[in-house]
Formats: sequence, C-alpha cells, structure tokens
Amino acid sequence: MRRRGPKLLDRVGHWLDRQLQIAVETLGRLMRTPLPTGMTIAVIGITLALPIALYIMTDNLRAMAGGWDQTAAISLFLHQDIDDDAAQHVAAQLRERPELARVDLISREQALDEFRTLGGFAEALSQLTSNPLPIVLAIYPQAAHSSSERLEALHAELLTWPEVDFARMDTLWLQRFQAIIDLAQRAVVLLGALLGLGVLLIVGNTIRLEILNRRVEIEIMELVGATASFIRRPFLYAGVWYGLLGGITAWILVNLAVLLLQQPVSRLASLYRSEFPLSGLGPAETLLVLGGSILFSLIGSWVAVNRHLRGAEPG
Repeated sequence: MRRRGPKLLDRVGHWLDRQLQIAVETLGRLMRTPLPTGMTIAVIGITLALPIALYIMTDNLRAMAGGWDQTAAISLFLHQDIDDDAAQHVAAQLRERPELARVDLISREQALDEFRTLGGFAEALSQLTSNPLPIVLAIYPQAAHSSSERLEALHAELLTWPEVDFARMDTLWLQRFQAIIDLAQRAVVLLGALLGLGVLLIVGNTIRLEILNRRVEIEIMELVGATASFIRRPFLYAGVWYGLLGGITAWILVNLAVLLLQQPVSRLASLYRSEFPLSGLGPAETLLVLGGSILFSLIGSWVAVNRHLRGAEPG
C-alpha cells in the first residue's frame, strides 16, 4: 500500500517552525554585537521619529482647530440705540435666509456676563453705571455657503444694513489656519517618504557590511550546495528585526515627547480657561509605523542581498 504524504497542515507547521528558528537565530546573532546593532536601531528610530512627531503635532493642531469650528462666521454688532425688539426683528430676517444655518442673538446683559466671566475684569465692570456693550448677532452659515468668497460677500452686504454698526469676520483666520495645517501635513508625508528611503539605505548598507563580514561563510555554504534562498533568508530576517526594533524605538521617542510636552501645554491651556490633552500614536498609527518601518527595512535588506551576494559567489 502507498504511503500517504505529510498533510498540508504538517507542512505548514514545519515551515513555520523553521522560519521561527531562523528568526530567533538571526536575533541572537544581532544581540552578540550589541553596540553596532544598537547604533543602527537608534539611527532608524530617530530617523522615523522626526516625521512621526511632526505628524502628531499637525494632528493635534487639527484637533484644536476642530474645537473652534463652532465659532460664528460673522459677528454683527448693532448700533447702541437698537433695542431688544429691533434686534429680534433683524435676527428673524436673517433666519429666513436659506444660506444661514443659525443666528444667535447675544443681548447686552449676556455679553457683559460673558466678558465678566472670561475677561477677568469683574471688579472693574462692577463700577460701571450702564452697560456699554452692544447687541451682537452671531451668524453661522450652511456648510455649502461657508467659503471665504461667500462669507466676504455676505459681510459686505450686512454692513449696508442700517441697524448694523460694524461686522467682524470670525472664521477667515480659521480657514487660513486649516489650510496651513493641510500644507504642513502634505509636507510631513513627503518628508516621511524621504526619511523612509533613508531607512532603506541605512539597512541596506548595514546588511551589505554583514554580507562582506560573512563572505567566507557564504562561500562555504554555496560549496556544500546551499540554495540562494537559504543563504538569503537570515539577512532578510535581520532587516525585519532592524525595522521592528527601529519602529519600536521611534514609537517610544514620540510618546515620550508627547508625555513631556503635556504639562506645559496644559499649563498654557489653563491660562485660557481651557483644556487640551495631547494625543499620541493610537493603535492604528502604531501598526502603520511598525509596518512601514519593517517594510522599508525589508526592502533595503532584499536589495542589498540580491546586489551583493553575487559578489560573494566563488569564481
């Protein structure tokens, strides 16, 4: 009776055991040279930490700007002689316009209470015999009508109303700020790609030196019939380890920087009676960093192995 071949699961298990064994052996070889290995990992970590830190900074700035989205697009300051009834009539006219999402009326008393609370001039304001603040209408446009061109046209129109003393554009600076953040994030992506190429070159050069140091060993393996994939595999795993450990180092550096900056940022936010917790790398970003680091390092080791193993072949 014919013998049955090994089952597919047995073959897969044997292959995984072999890969794990080679990976562990490669890590042990790297650990036997701690100084050069540590320096390479540190260089990779610092190289990756720079664009990641800039990304975290722009992401936190975007989150901060997102908290300002509720700011009124236009604030209308009515004349001092406009009473509450007339102001309600103006607000009703504005609410009938389909391009406006909301119009809030801020009375003189509300404005004074808010100024007293946020301005820190409660004692000085208590000396006033009358309220000098005007009635304000806070205008919030629909999203489709929030472009700077439409807001400027609306601003110019409202200035012609007889009840309006002056109007202030409140969100143009926010739109410019968000545009700057968009530009900065694109620059960070470009910088990350360039520094990722740097990681590829660092690992590639490190693997090249490792191949040169083990040239005699490689020649002996070829003489006894070792396949190219067998010779190549440890160097590829070395690239994977460099990428993984370098990515972990970058993650530690970035989160340590966020931790160190949290206290001064909280102190600054408290001066404005606000809170702003900095956010570091989340699970998805962490996986992306580690995966990208491993990928760049693996590509660098693959290029170095294919490029330099031919030079190690015996003539």
